Amino acid sequence: MSVPDIAKARAFYIDLLGAEEISAFGWHDNALIDGVVGLPGSRAEQFIARLGNTQIEVFEYAVPRSPPQDADRGVHNFGYTHFALQVDDVMAVYERMCAAGIRFHAAPDPTTIVTAADGGKTGYSATYGRDFFGNAFEIMEIHTNAQILPI
Repeated sequence: MSVPDIAKARAFYIDLLGAEEISAFGWHDNALIDGVVGLPGSRAEQFIARLGNTQIEVFEYAVPRSPPQDADRGVHNFGYTHFALQVDDVMAVYERMCAAGIRFHAAPDPTTIVTAADGGKTGYSATYGRDFFGNAFEIMEIHTNAQILPI
């Protein structure tokens, strides 16, 4: 994912979401990387973060610099429009992110998750939000239920 501010991206992915940064580096005048990314003369900083079984690579390109993006780009557009992260407690994550200034399309519905007397849960709840740059993401809490196969 390319972002305009890598420090702010770290604040979102590492500080807010709780991902673990597993590497960080930058480059300039690197023909090998220029060939891989298809951008001759590129210069960028990058970090890789792991959250559960997901790894996210985040880049801030200084060269070439991207024009500003539409922070409200619809998720119906072609291309990658969002990614989803499974969380243990969707309401707790939602509330923590709202307190940090993250905006959501709607609040998750906590009534769709039922906790039994033994502490076991069933159901599913999710919502879409926008990171500090307008990139859409989904947080979801999934437990065994009739609509979704067990995890």
